[in-house]
Amino acid sequence: MHLLLRTLLLLFRSARRAPVTAWDPSSLTLRVLPTDIDIAMHVNNGMYLSLMDLGRFDLMVRSGVWKRMRRRGWSPVVSAETISFRKSLQLWQEYTIETRIIGLDTKAIFFEQRMVADGEIYARAYIATRLVAKGRPVSQEEILEEFGAPPADLELPEWIHGWRAASALPGSRTAAPHLWDANP
Repeated sequence: MHLLLRTLLLLFRSARRAPVTAWDPSSLTLRVLPTDIDIAMHVNNGMYLSLMDLGRFDLMVRSGVWKRMRRRGWSPVVSAETISFRKSLQLWQEYTIETRIIGLDTKAIFFEQRMVADGEIYARAYIATRLVAKGRPVSQEEILEEFGAPPADLELPEWIHGWRAASALPGSRTAAPHLWDANP
């Protein structure tokens, strides 16, 4: 809820920014606000991922993908994400969220996102997303039909496949009982 107003404002502003394609990188400049920080006076670790949502929305709106998704009743959902931190963003500091699609597989669209300040990467995340409609996943065929084929040189990094397999949970229609493994 804390980012709802910012997200709505971003959707409005992004529609007026220079267009990009879905396959282009995008850059969104923001400033660290008091609602972004924790008691240590820097951006809270969980907040980085929430702010990165804004970067993906900016890319979707500027490329026209958002409008086409909404017309078809598609919604984006995150299925997996991992993030690494290098430096802390501080209150009132200006930074950019750099966003790009790094590839697709049969189940997901993969993004790389970076928080950049003063020409340096402060944090980097990899996000696997799905599009869903009426409780079912949208097929990659439907996505490519709607948005066009990715560039021929866009190849998903090999390590992503291992990360997805290692971090995957059972599907939502499969039992996933809560039992701690004695030997993780």
